[in-house]
Amino acid sequence: MNKQSVRDVSLTGKRVLMRVDFNVPLRDGVVSNDARIRAAIPTLHYVLERGPKALALLSHLGRPKGQADPGWSLRPVAERLGELLGRELYFSADCGGPLTHSALSRLPERGILLLENTRFDPGETSNDPAFARSLASLADIFVNDAFGAAHRAHASTVGVAHFLPAVGGLLMERELDYLARALEAPRRPFVAILGGAKVSDKIRVIEALLQRVDRLLIGGGMANTFFRAGGLDLGASLVEEDAVGVARNLLEEHARRIVLPTDAILGDSFSEDADLRCISLNEGVPPGWAIYDIGPATLRRFAAELKGARTIVWNGPMGVFELEPFARGSNEVAALLAAATASGATTIIGGGDSAAAVEAAGLAASVSHISTGGGASLEMLEGRVLPGVEALDERQTDD
Repeated sequence: MNKQSVRDVSLTGKRVLMRVDFNVPLRDGVVSNDARIRAAIPTLHYVLERGPKALALLSHLGRPKGQADPGWSLRPVAERLGELLGRELYFSADCGGPLTHSALSRLPERGILLLENTRFDPGETSNDPAFARSLASLADIFVNDAFGAAHRAHASTVGVAHFLPAVGGLLMERELDYLARALEAPRRPFVAILGGAKVSDKIRVIEALLQRVDRLLIGGGMANTFFRAGGLDLGASLVEEDAVGVARNLLEEHARRIVLPTDAILGDSFSEDADLRCISLNEGVPPGWAIYDIGPATLRRFAAELKGARTIVWNGPMGVFELEPFARGSNEVAALLAAATASGATTIIGGGDSAAAVEAAGLAASVSHISTGGGASLEMLEGRVLPGVEALDERQTDD
């Protein structure tokens, strides 16, 4: 990336303020998926090995709407992070207030302090300069490693960077390198796979990718809107009627690049014990039935399209993978990407539900890169500049 990295600056003896993305799921007050916490650990180790005076961590969690809410406290995250690091971790019950300053004054050399949820302060989401300045007063340098929040122009992602030297962390660097390389200079053939429920959520992504990819494979609920554009009967399947015209135009303009499912797994209800049926989509979906996954013929077609691909990007599941009867499509696509990776392809999972699907399939370690930011990766795929990245200091180049 052309922004400064934590590798480019000296941290010795400095107070470091680091934005991380610890927006993780909690269940009964305990972290139920620590993938985002683990993703930040390489940068934490890197910073601590360079002898900082102190390391203060910022993160949001959920949407507490600008006020303290015990249900969204980062205290359980602090406990899990301490376990993963194998060392004592300190926690401040406020974010940049008196408790934070008190905790920092008592922090041992090279100690780590996690501040309470940034979104407990209304100045976070409004990017209030006063709140950003109060956070900046805690440190000498700002490291942003929260790619998953880089598409938000908030005080802890953008505002702080106006008051401190601002560099990217190792995770941020890795995320940008993978996604930027895929978009700007992909090894070809370049194939993208899009799924999820709605076309409207990904219209800009579809339009941007169609300018770059050799093939765009579409699955999940969003494929239904394209089927409707083609005049198919879809029974009780989810369809975005307002987006049918857009889907029709995309098919007319990019017919050679768009690959749609040819068969589907139907259910007579949205449940684990639903009756199932596999149909060829040219038959149409019977009344009362709905499409919940792609079928075996589609998987064979997708496998053929992916064979020999050198760059593959996947964002969005192929079906309702949370329910076991409809998980096969996403699981098989994950396996196809793992096989492509083993054959030398660069495979990138665009965060969100597709990342969860790869993890559920047990193949997270078998692909090139899993993004920690679903929304941020989507905006990059759209070609947008992320505010949290734009705010970082530019890397100096020799003339």
